[in-house]
Amino acid sequence: MNKKYADTLRSRMDDDSFAKLDVLANDALFAFIADAVRLCAPESIKVCTDDPADQAHVRQLAIDNREELPLNIEGHTVHFDGYFDQGRDKQVTKYLLGKGISLDKNLNSMAREEGLRELHTLFAGSMAGRQMLVLFFCLGPTNSPFSIPCAQITDSAYVGHSEYMMYRSAYEHFKAMDPSEEFFRFLHTSGRLVDNVSADAEKKRIYIDIADNTVYSVNTQYAGNTMGLKKLALRLAIRKADREGWLAEHMFVMGVRGPRGRKTYFTGAFPSACGKTSTAMLPGETIIGDDLAYFRVIDGQVRAVNVECGIFGIIRDVNPEDDPLIHKVLTRPGEVIFGNVLVKDGAPYWEGMGRALPSEGINYTGQWYDGKVGPDGKETDASHKNARYTIRIADLDNRDEKLDDPLGVPVGGIIYGGRDSDTSVPVTESFDWAHGIITMGASLESETTAATLGAEGVRTFNLMSNLDFLAIPLGKYIRNNLHFADDLPQRPRIFGTNYFLRDDNGRYLNGMLDKSVWIKWMELRVHGDVEAIEAPTGLIPLYDDLKRLFAEVLRKDYSQEAYVKQFTIRIPENLSKLHRIENIYRHDVADTPAILFEVLSAQRERLEALMKTAGEYVSPFDL
Repeated sequence: MNKKYADTLRSRMDDDSFAKLDVLANDALFAFIADAVRLCAPESIKVCTDDPADQAHVRQLAIDNREELPLNIEGHTVHFDGYFDQGRDKQVTKYLLGKGISLDKNLNSMAREEGLRELHTLFAGSMAGRQMLVLFFCLGPTNSPFSIPCAQITDSAYVGHSEYMMYRSAYEHFKAMDPSEEFFRFLHTSGRLVDNVSADAEKKRIYIDIADNTVYSVNTQYAGNTMGLKKLALRLAIRKADREGWLAEHMFVMGVRGPRGRKTYFTGAFPSACGKTSTAMLPGETIIGDDLAYFRVIDGQVRAVNVECGIFGIIRDVNPEDDPLIHKVLTRPGEVIFGNVLVKDGAPYWEGMGRALPSEGINYTGQWYDGKVGPDGKETDASHKNARYTIRIADLDNRDEKLDDPLGVPVGGIIYGGRDSDTSVPVTESFDWAHGIITMGASLESETTAATLGAEGVRTFNLMSNLDFLAIPLGKYIRNNLHFADDLPQRPRIFGTNYFLRDDNGRYLNGMLDKSVWIKWMELRVHGDVEAIEAPTGLIPLYDDLKRLFAEVLRKDYSQEAYVKQFTIRIPENLSKLHRIENIYRHDVADTPAILFEVLSAQRERLEALMKTAGEYVSPFDL
């Protein structure tokens, strides 16, 4: 190791950690760590490898530091974030842009030099008296065309423990890789702590330096802000994918069983709390991942991998009836981290778990009791609406055998879905690739949820469920998706879903498990096993096919009345949506591809033509 790095690092780490680092022979890595040490001034440094003993050290450190508290079931712990640190904070998550670089106005950004000066002040001396952890992970499977190596520096053992559960350990990957290979960098500090939680929420910052592939997060512990490899790294991966001709998406990957032992792989983009994990975890199917996917064309075929190997999921409404496989992992011995739930007598409780919650206990507010008012003057919940769990996918009974396949899985279908109470039918197939990308992906709308800070229940535009994470212009991102499958002999089919359609009285028209039927119908469509009805917005199921599938899959009778309510084409609402989406692209998105307006215009013409002949609300039987 070069002396200028060795002198800085050796003084704060033992011989074992120094040897582990020195053997990597990577000056870019050494410079990143040495700069972080000089800035943050940790008391000591622990370099962790792929060795289970190092992972055990990090987990025990989280308990010793009281960042996690042990629960009654062996291997279970709970972590609490600060009262004002309960979700991804979009307002203080910004891109650092050098001179001459700009992004869409939708994307928060600031001048790079200004941001780095601010970070220098916030990070200065932040790890005094603490141990700095240096960790190595891989986005995607290791030794794969999809692999992106990552170096994580943090003073939070909880963050390190969470990432060991969520990502493949990659010390050996760093040891084998060429020192010139690109890697992502992450620097995090919890900042000043009071009662083991970040105390200076007003000084919370999450900045992404796109010039240096580096993510900085300070004065926060919430995993969505601090697990750099998750949504923060997605921003860097989108830029890398743009340069190299592949896609980085906010999507699950799952296997759907079809007739005669067939399995078809689907990916799906759903904003938080819109049914994404519950779709990926449907009974009888297999899961590869619930959140992030990379896509490449390999040997003339679209293939995808799960970027992660764990789940950081919303725990609200996870119960034995609706999410039996996840619930099983959450209630048996094994490694689980609960976040921001209620704890009473060493047991975790959360909203919608299928049993009554205690009227007092410990939660993200400290000692909690029914009716307690928080520091913002609002009454608090027993378990936060965005309370979470962290588990390994390998611990799930329905894990797919190709979870870690270096070449990923072939993609048969792509699904886009949001929260929509009055417009879209439960399931639709696009007419073609461009129609699906534009009217289902680039036109995605959803109501806001507790997964992000701010008001709930507001319908927002969220193309491909990726708007919050884009680090390239929106028009360019849409073009990348449109052209990704060019020249392929067979493209994945594209579908739109909506689990949240309501009747005039506000009652949901979809049952919780009806999505099991919609996904089976999609699997059949991929292979051309069933016909479809042509509606102005896409292809929808025939009643007889759904009646058979409801009987086979859910053992339920499916009435014509239910079919008509669910699949009536709501023309005024669809036209209103087209107007909203077109207005966004005309006024807020620079360099929108012309084909987007052409496809939206053609859809409007089909809707208006149908309205002239059949009225504003058209039964599927009248199409």
